[in-house]
Amino acid sequence: MKKLRVIISGGGTGGHIFPAVAIANTIKKRFPDSTILFVGAKGRMEMEKVPAAGYDIVGLEVAGLNRKNPFKNFSTLWKFRKCLSEAGKVIKDFEPDIVIGVGGYASAPTLYKANALGIPTLIQEQNSYAGITNKFLGKKASVICVAYEGMERFFPKDRIVLTGNPCREELLSPDITKEEAYTEFNLDPSKRTILAVGGSLGSRTINKSLFHGIDALFDSDIQIVWQCGKLYSFELNMDMASKGSPQNVHINEFITRMDLAYKAADLVISRAGASSISELSLLGKPVILVPSPNVSEDHQTKNAMALVNKDAAILVKDTEANSLLVKTALKTIKDKDKLKSLSENIHKLAQFDSANRIVDEALKLINKKLD
Repeated sequence: MKKLRVIISGGGTGGHIFPAVAIANTIKKRFPDSTILFVGAKGRMEMEKVPAAGYDIVGLEVAGLNRKNPFKNFSTLWKFRKCLSEAGKVIKDFEPDIVIGVGGYASAPTLYKANALGIPTLIQEQNSYAGITNKFLGKKASVICVAYEGMERFFPKDRIVLTGNPCREELLSPDITKEEAYTEFNLDPSKRTILAVGGSLGSRTINKSLFHGIDALFDSDIQIVWQCGKLYSFELNMDMASKGSPQNVHINEFITRMDLAYKAADLVISRAGASSISELSLLGKPVILVPSPNVSEDHQTKNAMALVNKDAAILVKDTEANSLLVKTALKTIKDKDKLKSLSENIHKLAQFDSANRIVDEALKLINKKLD
């Protein structure tokens, strides 16, 4: 096969970026002489994270639709038309064999233009409820790789392939140990551990709800590793200092070694982003999901319900988290049978080797075009 040239487009959140980088890493591992270019949105997270992962990226001046004020969408549509031209130039200059979209603003003009130019396109939809961009692009996409069953509601059935969501490889390393995890976060091996994460930027609701119940956490025989996010770190550490900085509460602005954090955890509190759910499923981690209401189509609640309906997770609504989250977490972590049941049920939903399966689908499209 000739040297592969691949464009991967999308981003905006870690939930789009982590799978994109996992796909790129898999392509590089299987085809070391391949060339990969990312196309993202200027000012968004991918412009920092993708170069840090070792890949080149081009930024488009693109924005999402404003659902609260439709009149502001005139400028959005103008930017989209401009981005179509920019994306077309990038594609013509790079000459990709395939364009892969992972969702997010930038994938719309890039895949739209690739389709118009007759280049095979593959969409990777992470959520159980497809976003507006991927629903739009799915009409023309060659293949849509999904993580949930029943996605024919959104895409042509004959082009859907169930692959799951690619996850960060380091999370699945068999070499890490509980002892290493306890040392990393200065934990007591005799106590059960809750891991609380609110996504890559943190979650105001999860932070406020945990602090609201801090006295109960302080008085309990458990410990908590808590990723609060950069926006909330200073204020939360000041609040904790006013409580005497309890020794069983370990606050981190950002957790770099998520592999060790997951290893230490007996129970996880998390938003219901698709990447997080995929990671938790692969690792078989009992989880309390607090879906964010601030996402398009309320897709995090739909992601969460796909697990809750199979007794594979516990749901605490965002509006009820302040009164229920800590109470539910303490009750659950003391219930060995419940933890075991949640772990077994979520692990049954895991899709393994997703990145390789997606790359296999991409190769089929490339070979079909070459034939």
